[in-house]
Amino acid sequence: MLRRSLLALMFFLPSATAQQQQPFTIRVDTQLVVETVVVKDKDGKNLEGLIDKDFTVTEDGVPQTISVFQFERLEDTPAPAPPAGAQQPAAEVVQPKIPTQITPPPPGDSRYRNRRLLVLFFDLMNVSPADQLRAFTAADKFIRTQMKTPDLVAIMSFAAGSVKVLQDFTNDQEALFAVLEKLIYPDDNDNATADTTAAFGQDTGEFNIFNTDRQLAALQTAVSMLKTVNEQKSLVYFAGGLCLNGTDNQAQLRATINAAIRSNVATLPLGDATRPSPGGIGMFNGSTAMSSITNFQRSQDSLYALASDTGGKALLDNNDLAAGIVQAEQAITSYYVIGYYPSNTNLDGKFRRVKITLKETPTAKLDYRQGYYAGKTFNKFTAADKERQLEDALMLGDPITDLTIAMEVNYFQLNRAEYFVPITVKIPGSELVLARTGGAERTLIDFIGEVKDEYGTTIQNLRDKVDMKLSGETASELSRRPIEYDTGFTLLPGKYVIKFLARDSETGRIGTYQTTFVIPNLMKEDKRIPISSVVLSSQRVDMREALYNATKDKSAAAAAQAANPLVNDGQKLIPSVTRVFSKSREMFVYLQAYERNATTTEPLFAFVTFYRGQTKAFETPPLEVADGLDPKSKALPLKFSLSLSKLPVGEYNCQVTVLSPSGQKVAFWQSPVMLVN
Repeated sequence: MLRRSLLALMFFLPSATAQQQQPFTIRVDTQLVVETVVVKDKDGKNLEGLIDKDFTVTEDGVPQTISVFQFERLEDTPAPAPPAGAQQPAAEVVQPKIPTQITPPPPGDSRYRNRRLLVLFFDLMNVSPADQLRAFTAADKFIRTQMKTPDLVAIMSFAAGSVKVLQDFTNDQEALFAVLEKLIYPDDNDNATADTTAAFGQDTGEFNIFNTDRQLAALQTAVSMLKTVNEQKSLVYFAGGLCLNGTDNQAQLRATINAAIRSNVATLPLGDATRPSPGGIGMFNGSTAMSSITNFQRSQDSLYALASDTGGKALLDNNDLAAGIVQAEQAITSYYVIGYYPSNTNLDGKFRRVKITLKETPTAKLDYRQGYYAGKTFNKFTAADKERQLEDALMLGDPITDLTIAMEVNYFQLNRAEYFVPITVKIPGSELVLARTGGAERTLIDFIGEVKDEYGTTIQNLRDKVDMKLSGETASELSRRPIEYDTGFTLLPGKYVIKFLARDSETGRIGTYQTTFVIPNLMKEDKRIPISSVVLSSQRVDMREALYNATKDKSAAAAAQAANPLVNDGQKLIPSVTRVFSKSREMFVYLQAYERNATTTEPLFAFVTFYRGQTKAFETPPLEVADGLDPKSKALPLKFSLSLSKLPVGEYNCQVTVLSPSGQKVAFWQSPVMLVN
């Protein structure tokens, strides 16, 4: 855990007259690193009675001086059950002053001394109502029958786009029951108006529909609220699954884990073992089972990574969720709190490895966090400093996720060996700050990125600085429309990792997006029709539109656009990225099929289908494409323009099917989409 404290001292120098007295302030910015250490002997029993001089602490191999030391003894005796109809004895109740943080104890206050701190965090936005009830019932059972004397419990929730502290740490069972009752039987009036004071007020719009970034960002907010308390905390996360897929930002997972490490929080996700029975033809051909197993495995892998990297444990596939809370309770035993002020005070954001040993008992087993990421600051830099820190930020193991970024990576075959890979980045306009310069409004955005292969070698890199001048009308719409930036690379088939950063140079806020992608070798595809990525869009824009044409190098821009299949007749097709479409606008579908050995076009048929669950909601007439073969790439473009006005709003699966009558081959592509008014 890393805490920053600011010490302000004010002095008045003696002088002949009061008018000559000039106050001045000395500010000392210090960092206190706090480690919780569990010490057990060779038989697995807790070692007590140790003092600070028994421990040695090093950071990156440099000895550190212990400044804070105390022992937390937890006596695991059952807490008294609340007597029915009787007056409760006095209990420790602390109500949060504001719903955005756990109330820090005043200096000298020892309310958390020798206490076990448990946080029950209910993700109400990503768990079904039935599973919410199971989670509340499990929490009620734990509080009613399984709490121990040293236990203090806090309750937090993620609902309506906000993270709230519903109950600060307390052992008052009645207060906890009251909170659970409100969760089980919510008052509609409580949700009539959004709580603007709650943390993580990001909207629930298009950027969060088909990815888990929002879940992770909310969890990051929750653990950050707990950093004001030095003691070890366990956060029990009631989740309906956490599945990272191709549209998710893996940098957000890393940022969430690092926030938990800094806040000295072990996260313990609780999963649900219940599953609805499958239906449809997928029951018989195995596709449903394979899809279910794959998604479930991805969900478990993400939860395990989140738990293990924060020192916790993923508690999955257990229908008794209360047993999972008990395991979280038992995970915290008596421990030592060791704090030191590191000799390395650089705010470089780099990982600092911590090693703690016992001088006289080398056989003892010590359990503690193995390191932390140093803080970082992104303001008060010169132009050279800003350039250097942006490059450093690209290499940080602790990604910065102050800005929301969505990205889409596609691929189109150029020749037998090379592929053009267009990259489209989308940033909510509301997160950018407009500065008025010379009477015109503008926003400055810095971009930096790199593409590495599976061996870690940098294959391509990007550096761009975009000064976007906006008219007054466009600026006023920026809070409701996103900013999109696109670029492209030429790559060979293989597996790659792209890491991309965007910075609002007015505020220094940075967003990071990182994901893996695969370019298949379509020359080896012989069982199906080889096809490119499928691009879904609701926008065609003129290439002269400044908002989208951000590249400054005219010659480079011309070369990139010539290779970009999304550009045609001076119009660029803008990928939707977030896969959210309005009924009032057309949907454009674009892809390429490749006829490798053809000298003339071999006719293909294609159609687009929308499924809602297992039901076909809409299907286009088959489109026959009999000309347009590119002689170099052997690409045959397939284009659709769909009207969505007659479809009800909601979530669909969009499927593109391509048929080759002569070759008796077929290709399928499918993706979830959201239709809104």
